[in-house]
Amino acid sequence: MKKVIRLFIVFNLIILNACDDGFLEVSPQGALVGAESLATMEGIDALLIGAYSVLDGWNGIGEGAWRSPASNWTYGNVPSDDGYKGSDQGDQTPLNDIERFTAIASNPYFLTKWKVVYDGVRRSNDVLRAITTARKIGTIDESDIETVNIREAEARFLRGHYHFEAKKMWNNVPYVDEIPLKIDEFKITNTVDIWPSIEENFQFAIDHLPETQPEIGRIASWTAKGLLAKAHMFQQDFVAAKILLDDIMNNGPFDLLPNYGDNFNVTFNNSVEDVFEVQTSVNDGVTNSGNGNWGDVINFPHDGSPFGCCGFNQPSFNLVNAYQTDPATGLPLLDTFNDDILTNDQGIDSTEPFTEYQGTLDPRLDHTVGRRGIPYLDWGDHGGRLWIRDQGFSGPYSPKKNVYRKSDVGNLTSNSGWTTNANAINIPLIRFADVILWRAEVAVEESDFETARQLVNRIRARARDGAFVSESDGSPAANYLINEYPTGHPAFGSLTEARKAVRFERRLELGMEGHRFFDLVRYRIAAETLNTYFAIEGTRNGRIFLAGANFEPGKHEYFPIPLSEILASSSNGVSSLTQNPGY
Repeated sequence: MKKVIRLFIVFNLIILNACDDGFLEVSPQGALVGAESLATMEGIDALLIGAYSVLDGWNGIGEGAWRSPASNWTYGNVPSDDGYKGSDQGDQTPLNDIERFTAIASNPYFLTKWKVVYDGVRRSNDVLRAITTARKIGTIDESDIETVNIREAEARFLRGHYHFEAKKMWNNVPYVDEIPLKIDEFKITNTVDIWPSIEENFQFAIDHLPETQPEIGRIASWTAKGLLAKAHMFQQDFVAAKILLDDIMNNGPFDLLPNYGDNFNVTFNNSVEDVFEVQTSVNDGVTNSGNGNWGDVINFPHDGSPFGCCGFNQPSFNLVNAYQTDPATGLPLLDTFNDDILTNDQGIDSTEPFTEYQGTLDPRLDHTVGRRGIPYLDWGDHGGRLWIRDQGFSGPYSPKKNVYRKSDVGNLTSNSGWTTNANAINIPLIRFADVILWRAEVAVEESDFETARQLVNRIRARARDGAFVSESDGSPAANYLINEYPTGHPAFGSLTEARKAVRFERRLELGMEGHRFFDLVRYRIAAETLNTYFAIEGTRNGRIFLAGANFEPGKHEYFPIPLSEILASSSNGVSSLTQNPGY
């Protein structure tokens, strides 16, 4: 796939110029330049590569790939109880408003995300129009017919994915298909629910894609099943989700990696656990390693660290506290995890003595979070305050899952550009662990608590039996203790308790992977969870910045539609796009 992405760069300059105005100002939407010249096998492939290339959330639009990262840390971590914006209060100030739920429709982050996802839609539609034209004028060789059918299914999948991203962000969004509109008909609205159209795209992909593809990175039918199952989970359609999840678990090619931490090691890109992941590459001939993971390029320890930039996306105290375990059972502290703060080096200089927390911990903590005195991959121990841009603003912890290893430097990190932090670690969007935990959610909703317990235990057993973060002598870096839930445990004795246990497990397993805020919304518990979080964070841990923050139910589940897109859709003073409630 990386080889093909390089080919796309030439075509990008010719046919896929990004528009700085609202996407609705393109007329007709996504029209191809020289449509017939691209209605060939080569043209279709080039256009499709262009549609794939936006999966990383970056197409040159806006200021900074971190406004539209594939990992969704900006929208899934920062506005949740998993993470802080990080850095200091004066850097990337629009993110402060996203974290506090004071962001308005003119926030530039929303505009970049909107443009990127709808550029992905446009590029997908370009592929479909080229295929339609090729079939009409007969430019496809008979030997390529099956391949073209597969390319159509890939484009339909991508169109569904980009619309899904928009739906998660804004809920009330327009659906744009490949049928060009005449100028006097160009009125796209956002008043119709687009879930059926998203599902239709994924189902088409399932029906027409092979189970495997010859090139790594191309979508196959199992990935389409995974994303359709996710769409059902977001709608709480557990019956439809169950069918797909059972098929994936019983018949699909996926499994858990033996070692949890390997999911975030470039050596294990495209592993057996990856249901859907975004391909990245660096030092591949593209200027400034443009195919690297630029969406997460500012999410590294700052100042005195080996990385030097930029201190964003810091894990929260609340998330870190969640990894404490009961010293008698090795189980999570579902109700009391945040009563006590895990010992940390907040306010302690890196030159001053510090003793790490001695209590029992889930080992996934130190694969997820960088904390003082614990090995930070192969870089040596995390340097504490020296590595943090502003502890008083964003706490003592660093992100870890997106960080490359010292042994990767040069080969798998960028050798050009304003930072060398761009790297070739693929971006996981759906891991097999997601599938297992979604299926556990379904079991809970069916009151099949025993199945839910067994599925959660499968996740916990991998964390227990896999490699712990260790010191140089091979000993565990902390007091790790994690066990499975025993038969008859009260956590799986009722609907309320089982929901709590499964959701908590998902947080532990997928911490800092960009899912948390969207999960809270689909669980329909965002307001109660986040307002409780704000009340505590604003009065302790030094996070005065969050004092008074408030999540307003019925409003903050979705972000405001970018103001410029509302204005761009206006005709005679009347906008065809309706702003979300409360904004």
